[in-house]
Amino acid sequence: MNVVEVIRLPLTVDLSGFVQLLQRLQVPHRVIVEGEAQVLWAPETMAADVLQLYQRFPDGNADVPLAQPPVEASMPVNAPAPPSLAEQARACKVTAFILFLCLVVAGLTGLGENFTTIGWFTFLDFRVQGEYLYFTPLAQSLGDGQWWRLVSPMLLHFGVLHLAMNGLWYWELGKRIELRQGPWMLLGLTLLFSLVSNLAQHFASGPSLFGGLSGVLYGLLGHIWLYQWLAPNPLFSLPKGVLVMMLIWLVICLTGVVGQLGFGQIANAAHVGGLLIGCLTGLLGGALARRKLSV
Repeated sequence: MNVVEVIRLPLTVDLSGFVQLLQRLQVPHRVIVEGEAQVLWAPETMAADVLQLYQRFPDGNADVPLAQPPVEASMPVNAPAPPSLAEQARACKVTAFILFLCLVVAGLTGLGENFTTIGWFTFLDFRVQGEYLYFTPLAQSLGDGQWWRLVSPMLLHFGVLHLAMNGLWYWELGKRIELRQGPWMLLGLTLLFSLVSNLAQHFASGPSLFGGLSGVLYGLLGHIWLYQWLAPNPLFSLPKGVLVMMLIWLVICLTGVVGQLGFGQIANAAHVGGLLIGCLTGLLGGALARRKLSV
């Protein structure tokens, strides 16, 4: 069966109603995300009918038969072949780049074991003297032009599990934002969330050694949560329970139980700061998106 591209639309267009109409009519089709567009494919013999149907009923709010019955049904209904990891990385370049940087820094720092190289990425520079760390004041570091320290702790990870968990969540959340809002928006949000969460942790705990993407992750979560509430889109539709699980984990960490169980200290202020700034950007972005849709 030859399949052809029938419709190519921006990701902001909601195709769910039209897809339900095609399913109701048992029309073989696929919807595939390609970069910042969604593409609907159908059998070549039915392409003209599908296009005409979309022109008449883009929201799928009519139960009408096609001019030609769908005699070819060997193509799975709405079952696109999942893109490979390489294809996803090409479509989500910023997401992949941030994760690549985390891997590079993990190699350079020995996942938190090499104190010499760790000092290149920490929020405050420090020197080791005996069993103590002596931190350089933030104003002095910034005065020396070390502005990268405001965001670089997000690249630091202490252990394989820390890196793996944060990396998987950044891949899941980051690519959603990149596909819907673009790579520059994801990069800007990542840097903003890192800045705010690092500052929150620094002012809450004082000079200390911290790092990881978790503050950024809570920012991305808050952004997607409230953006989706105001301007729903399939790309921002998270699996049920994800938000609840992340918020429950935040509360558990705030109780101090995790540290008492020997899993290390948790940067709770970074998590809370990231979540709050993410909710703010989600409200603003979602409100703007909703206003554009209503015009």
